Amino acid sequence: MIAAIDLGITNIDVVVRREAGLEYFRMSNSRQPILEQVWAVFKMIGNSGAGSIEQAAVTGGQYRSLPERVGDTRLVKVREVESIGRGGLYLAQLEQALVVSAGSGTAMVAARGRSMAHVTGSAVGGGTLQGLGRLLIGTADPLEIDRLAQQGDANHADLTLIEAVGAGVGRLPVNANAVNFGRLSFSSVELSPADRAAALVRLVGQVITVVAINAAWAEGLEKIVVTGHLVDLPSVCQVMDEVAGFYKANIIVPSQPGTGTVLGALLCMEENQIADV
Repeated sequence: MIAAIDLGITNIDVVVRREAGLEYFRMSNSRQPILEQVWAVFKMIGNSGAGSIEQAAVTGGQYRSLPERVGDTRLVKVREVESIGRGGLYLAQLEQALVVSAGSGTAMVAARGRSMAHVTGSAVGGGTLQGLGRLLIGTADPLEIDRLAQQGDANHADLTLIEAVGAGVGRLPVNANAVNFGRLSFSSVELSPADRAAALVRLVGQVITVVAINAAWAEGLEKIVVTGHLVDLPSVCQVMDEVAGFYKANIIVPSQPGTGTVLGALLCMEENQIADV
């Protein structure tokens, strides 16, 4: 049996290829030393009855510092760029696209067949959502932030274009927001937790989507595939869809987007496309 491990900052994703097919696991990153994280993964897999793992692809975090073997398992180190691009194309069943990995931070890869190149990214991501959620709402739980955001109104915190400049701008309608949290810059506004959550989700989702659209245009890629656990949240996907509509961009969130990178690492190992540099 073989496996792959994506050592993310917030989550550790695992996929095991068994005779019956693929089996996925997910655990929180406890911030232990990286070798202990890998041992924890193997313990979890063993407890699931998955059996012994002959070799495992590893990517994410400080995977380069891992030894060549952990116990009886050979580790195959796979560069994140290849993992992100390969996994995104596979999930979306495309030959080429800009693949966006929206995790704790955000990475963007121009993926063309087996050719992968890091294009850009953003420090804004799921970690931003959780960190600012703790400050603004009192919770870093992404599911709770998502629940609140779907009940709130971001315009109670944001300024719209009609308020800021009196008209729409370019592709943007008059009701599009012009300044995130701008209403608070000139007056003390009492916002409900739901309104704060909605404004926060809009901020994070818009930043990622606008950067991705510009990156895709610059690379001449028509389709954008978004993977990562951030887009497990419906409120984030709603913001992305709204921004994509403004710019007529083709944004795809495949099924099980959080498995993109770990699945890509597994496929790269199987296809000997490890590009471990």
